[in-house]
Amino acid sequence: MSTAPAAKATAAMTATKPEIRVYNTLSKIKEPFAPLHPPKVGIYLCGPTVYAESHIGHMVGPVIFDTVKRYLRYSGYDVTLVVNITDVDDKLIGKSRERGIPMSQIATEMTADYLSNLKELGVNQIDHLPRATDHMNQIIAFIQTLEEKDHAYAVDGDVFFDVVKDPNYGQLSNRSVEDQQGEGGGAAAKKRSPGDFALWKSAKDGEIAWDSPWGKGRPGWHIECSAMSHEILGDTFDIHGGGLDLMFPHHENERAQSSCCHGAPMVKYWMHNGLMRAGEKGKVGGKSDREGSTESVEEAASGKISRSKGAGGLSDLIRKHTGERIRFFLLRTHYRSTIVYGEDGLAEAGTSLETFYRFFDRFSEIVSKTGTSFYELEPAISREAGDFDPADDELLTQIHSIRQKFLAAMDDDFNTGAAISQLFDSIKVLNRFIDSASLAPGADPKSEQVVSLIKAVTVIRELSAVLGLFQKPVPSVGGNEADTELLDKTVHLLIELRKEARANKDYAMGDAIRDRLGEIGVALLDKKEGTSWERS
Repeated sequence: MSTAPAAKATAAMTATKPEIRVYNTLSKIKEPFAPLHPPKVGIYLCGPTVYAESHIGHMVGPVIFDTVKRYLRYSGYDVTLVVNITDVDDKLIGKSRERGIPMSQIATEMTADYLSNLKELGVNQIDHLPRATDHMNQIIAFIQTLEEKDHAYAVDGDVFFDVVKDPNYGQLSNRSVEDQQGEGGGAAAKKRSPGDFALWKSAKDGEIAWDSPWGKGRPGWHIECSAMSHEILGDTFDIHGGGLDLMFPHHENERAQSSCCHGAPMVKYWMHNGLMRAGEKGKVGGKSDREGSTESVEEAASGKISRSKGAGGLSDLIRKHTGERIRFFLLRTHYRSTIVYGEDGLAEAGTSLETFYRFFDRFSEIVSKTGTSFYELEPAISREAGDFDPADDELLTQIHSIRQKFLAAMDDDFNTGAAISQLFDSIKVLNRFIDSASLAPGADPKSEQVVSLIKAVTVIRELSAVLGLFQKPVPSVGGNEADTELLDKTVHLLIELRKEARANKDYAMGDAIRDRLGEIGVALLDKKEGTSWERS
């Protein structure tokens, strides 16, 4: 049967898509993004081993690939994002013994903690969250196929992958078979080559185990992801994501066992995000979880938010800084760059966000007669729908140019840092326009200036939604809504007292109120339309 019509249809579809380029760790170059079965795109991201509370380092991948999915969907693709949960592992077994409760209970508690933190950071694009323990049949069948194809061998209840049988082993991490090092301990004596890795581990006394053709045991780490990604996304899928620390051995081993099992490449594009570092102290959390470190990101960052000092996990950091601030902090650099974690960086992110929040308040005051606000604007949800002709409108011409630069940045390997820079430029342009047009609170909603302003700000809402930013009003840092309301009322009472003092020419009292508020982190902003406040 001829494939010409299908080929033409695919070519036509591809021709209408933007020219997105993706850096492929396998080829070490940026490649045009051309999914296997357009418009469908499959993405798999390695998720956490749920043995302890999540820390900020666990959020890097989910925030990045939540944003990647948002942008691809905005660009016309039908995207499926899979993030796995590793709920059987040496660390979980150890934690189960330490706490004297079932491993499944620990996994359930820590998974709930992980998902709660994802929600706070606006990560809501995940379609599947498969758990290893729910896929034991698929894992065992996968290993059996490798054994039948002579890519795996069993020894005393353990099953190992034979790296020598895979001629492409090491291509992802650029290592030769001679450079590989596998598990040590008792397993080392059973292996044919040092680089062979475990697919199935025989059960030790007291450990959780499953029945298998090789006896009671549990899966190795790498085989879990291969089996789950295959179950949901098929033999070959478009994008596999994860941190650089997972490239070897985890992703290298995934790639080997999957391609040997199915006789096809596992993944078309390998995307690896840079690691988070606590100043000059190294990777946040120490080495990979699989390499024996239990140090949290908070402990690595000078002990300022340390579990050992009574603080919790990421949830405490979110309460202190808000989820949006943390998301913004993670996106303001390119995903392949190192993220330097610290309180100063988070504080800077908060200061940067205040630039946007102040503008949103200013905009809402100007368009108050329209009964809307920034957060109630209805932006275009696709790239195509958001395109517009600015005609001879100077403001819209500038915003159109900013939109094009934003899209160009995201097309170039999802450069969120450069895209955010364009959002900052847009705020400068919008504030200059408001000043030059002398737009005041309650301006005429039918005036040309206000109509142009609303159109321009709607574009900014469209672009920020692509990054998962500014989706809802953010409560002030540190406290619930009742506390925030009380603080707002208190500060406004002091603003009125200061106003009265200055009206009575008691400038010393007015200055004292301003200075004392500054000492507790409240900055007063004197504008011609009145005084407002923000956290400093």
